[in-house]
Amino acid sequence: MRYNGRVPAGIEFDWDRENRSHIAAHRVTVAEVMQLFKNGPIDLDYALVHDEERYRSVGMTNSGRLLTVAWTIRRGKIRAITAFPAGIEDKRTFIERQNNEQET
Repeated sequence: MRYNGRVPAGIEFDWDRENRSHIAAHRVTVAEVMQLFKNGPIDLDYALVHDEERYRSVGMTNSGRLLTVAWTIRRGKIRAITAFPAGIEDKRTFIERQNNEQET
């Protein structure tokens, strides 16, 4: 099931102690990750890791915080692998793509 770039409105998320604590270590909340997906993230790349499709996206939370999230789809749900404040390159990519969308 290859991700097609759109997150349906009713998508479910897969959270457990492991991924919650991992994102919390980067000072990111579950709510922020969910907001990022609902706010139209920009997909950065894709890789096959241990026979699992993994994606990296950058997007904005409701409060305007720019985050990068690595994630996968398991059992039809989005599962965050990790999330952290976006680095310089991810910020640049996000701004450039946002500007390109506004120009078209």
